[in-house]
Amino acid sequence: MANPQPEETPDPGPNTGLLLYLPYRAMEARVFEALHQAGFADLTLAQARVFQRVGAQGTRLTALAEQARITKQTAAVLVQALEDAGYVYRIADPLDGRARLVCVADRGAAAVAAAARTVQAVEDEWRGHLGAASYNRLRTTLLRLREVTDPYADRQ
Repeated sequence: MANPQPEETPDPGPNTGLLLYLPYRAMEARVFEALHQAGFADLTLAQARVFQRVGAQGTRLTALAEQARITKQTAAVLVQALEDAGYVYRIADPLDGRARLVCVADRGAAAVAAAARTVQAVEDEWRGHLGAASYNRLRTTLLRLREVTDPYADRQ
């Protein structure tokens, strides 16, 4: 009796995590380029990754470090650079006078607005490429996935 040949399985391609990361990386590059063109050329990628986590009411340095998955010391250096460049400022935390909140300054708000315009343009391109129904299904699915992957979702 001949040995049966194993069925060839199709190449599954990149894993799902990578498939989720690639579009994010493409969007991040577009946003960062747009920020530089809009006059925010002093903003580094490391600073931007911390800055994007500053909440509307301000965020403690320890929370920024935790969410960015960096040490408190690294976050402190990045926040100081952001403050020196006028993107953020710090105030006493009204809930705990010993703590300080990092808040978005006027220059930071202008950078956020420039980034938001680019994010919208990229999302419009993706919607056009996928079609509205597929794009909406993708967003719905990703929002459901966020429920089990984003421990900070309720803080935003």
